[in-house]
Amino acid sequence: MNLFASLRFKQIPLRLMASMAVILAGCTSTPLPAPLPPPPAPPPAPVVVAPPVAVPTYVSYAVTPRAYRQDAASHLYERNLKRVYRGKMPPLLYAVGVLQVEVDGWGHITSTHWMRAPNHAPEVIAEIERTVRQAEPYPAPVRMGRVTYTDTWLWHKSGLFQLDTLTEGQM
Repeated sequence: MNLFASLRFKQIPLRLMASMAVILAGCTSTPLPAPLPPPPAPPPAPVVVAPPVAVPTYVSYAVTPRAYRQDAASHLYERNLKRVYRGKMPPLLYAVGVLQVEVDGWGHITSTHWMRAPNHAPEVIAEIERTVRQAEPYPAPVRMGRVTYTDTWLWHKSGLFQLDTLTEGQM
């Protein structure tokens, strides 16, 4: 064999390998696109916070204004312990007044009306009205929704009082 033929046989494997490389290079697929990022998480559901509900502190289950009057008088006494006359009232009182009070379903006073005002003692009228207002909130009349009750104020010259509903009587 001549030299040329011997080189030709030695180059066949090299040519074969180069051809294969070209063929294989042509067969490669295009690179896959990068995977899509996961979809964003849905926004959290809005938190709905109900407005605070004002729950009455004191509750009355009275079904009549007369029964409610007992709860209201006890409430007034609790709020004015040092101003309540203890024992039987003397025969002559400084003032006696009859006050009608309207209370809404939450225990707040919506109106007051004097049925018998102690007009000779305007300072007593003012003090009773102030005492009634400062005692809010009253027991909420949950069974009646709202209530108008009447009570009689027995006023001693010392500035102490009793309510007719809870009076200990007179001498």
